[in-house]
Amino acid sequence: MLIMDALTTPSVVALTMLAAAACLTFIRLLKGPTLPDRVVAIDLIGVLMVCTLVVAAAATGQQALLDVGMVVALISFVGTVAYSAYIERIRP
Repeated sequence: MLIMDALTTPSVVALTMLAAAACLTFIRLLKGPTLPDRVVAIDLIGVLMVCTLVVAAAATGQQALLDVGMVVALISFVGTVAYSAYIERIRP
């Protein structure tokens, strides 16, 4: 029980900070003046999702969340590479 209490406060703080970062990133996604800004924002949202899953896995002890985090990270990486190829192709 003591371990659960020791993990609760840092987990809540970390999740709150990740939520604030996600909100600010979403604003950048909406405002981003150029397509590369939006691509970076989408990539950062993917990274923040993975971080949230890792913190949740540490707080709850469920290892399945780590597997989900790895899948999200791989999909995010492939999406970023695809966007980069698209941007490189349309830019002179």
